[in-house]
Amino acid sequence: MANGKTNQDEINAVAWKACDTFRGVVDPSEYKNYILVFLFLKHLSDLWKDKKEQYKKEHGSDPVRIKRKMERERFVLPDDCDFDTIYSKRDASNVGEVINLALEGIEEANKAKLEGVFRNIDFNSESNLGQTKDRNKRLKHLIDDFADERLDLRPSRIGTLDVIGNTYEYLISRFASDAGKKGGEFYTPAEIAIVLAKILHPKSGERICDPACGSGSLLVRIGNEIKDHNFSLFGQESNGSTWALCKMNMFLHGIDNARIEWGDTLNNPKLIEKDGLMKFDIVVANPPFSLDKWGAENAGGDKFCRFHRGVPPKSKGDYAFISHMVETMNETGRVAVIVPHGVLFRGGFEGVIRKKMVEENILDAVIGLPPNLFYGVSIPVVILVFKKNRKTKDLLFIDASRGFEKEKAQNKLRSEHIEKIVKTHKNYKNIEKYSYRATLNEIKENEYNLNIPRYVDVFEEEEEVDIKKTQKEIESLEKELVGVQKEMRGYLKNLGL
Repeated sequence: MANGKTNQDEINAVAWKACDTFRGVVDPSEYKNYILVFLFLKHLSDLWKDKKEQYKKEHGSDPVRIKRKMERERFVLPDDCDFDTIYSKRDASNVGEVINLALEGIEEANKAKLEGVFRNIDFNSESNLGQTKDRNKRLKHLIDDFADERLDLRPSRIGTLDVIGNTYEYLISRFASDAGKKGGEFYTPAEIAIVLAKILHPKSGERICDPACGSGSLLVRIGNEIKDHNFSLFGQESNGSTWALCKMNMFLHGIDNARIEWGDTLNNPKLIEKDGLMKFDIVVANPPFSLDKWGAENAGGDKFCRFHRGVPPKSKGDYAFISHMVETMNETGRVAVIVPHGVLFRGGFEGVIRKKMVEENILDAVIGLPPNLFYGVSIPVVILVFKKNRKTKDLLFIDASRGFEKEKAQNKLRSEHIEKIVKTHKNYKNIEKYSYRATLNEIKENEYNLNIPRYVDVFEEEEEVDIKKTQKEIESLEKELVGVQKEMRGYLKNLGL
């Protein structure tokens, strides 16, 4: 703890150590739920403690005035629901129940913001955490880990750190090999989120939505681009545990007015207004790639008419998410969605939908990214940008697939790579071997195939080979080889071999 401050590396180290409690007992992809809920509890407790100390300095030992001040805070931490109380009962025979009751108390006291957040987490679960004796031992270890003096999460110690978001990213990166594709489905790496935020250019007063919001970090990143913090965030997430993490993430960022719904966006959209889909200035998402069994059988009768351009195949839900997002743009709206390359060229109904979107002049840009940017997902991906009221019928293609820095576990976009993508999209011009502004006629000639190499020529001519010079070099090497072989035979003869 340098200079009395808690840094992110120290928090990550404690969180990773705490994971030892569950290894071999809980599936690795589920570790994050227990660890991050406990991290949330510890953060609330330390925040509450900081406020109490602050008010005691201001009002001395006047309990009435201190209580009134505390009641005006944006959240309430009831007595006996804080981390210190749980720590004092870490040896109790019902310690799992103690933790559950503390979480229930916090939820009940903050219903408007946290209702249902802890319903999917059970610290007293025999099926997840083992029988009583083993469970109690594990939970005691977990509590002891979070009592580590390095894990002081008071604002006076951590400043403006995005604790749950940063630690979430850290844990996902550590578990990527075990989590597989899931890792790419519920977290968008920070540098890709920055690209999306810069391209969408959010403005004060805008409504921002992520219909597959995961942990909510992408929403937060987009909102943070608006310097006066005048924005509204909306999201929907189908996985209950991930939805809970999103609610916690919003809470810890002080975003109290975010509307985050739990449910299947494609089959049961919950962001409804006046019996219709809510409309947004910005719609952004990193939905699950090529989702199978997404609900195609019911899409034809969709009461919101989201699939009027065609129903995507039942085994690939990419265009189902794209169609939903496009239909929720308002009249000046922008959409950015991360998808696999297949959406650019696959035929069938996907080809029909793609053609109609191009003809409607709502597709604005196709941006190819490098491979291996996502946790547990090595394939290269594409950002599709849509806009209403476009001033041109041209379409910009950007091949940013070669602009990255290679690291051990995965590739990274650096600031210069991000800046080049954003600047190129803004200028909307041709750059040799990087971007191409295609006309509608060119796209028609390619039968609405949007595969980037059809438009951005990255072919590098091979250097001409001087045949005579190369032949002389080969002859010279052959002479050298004869000499070496003769010398080698001499050595072997001397050794009697």
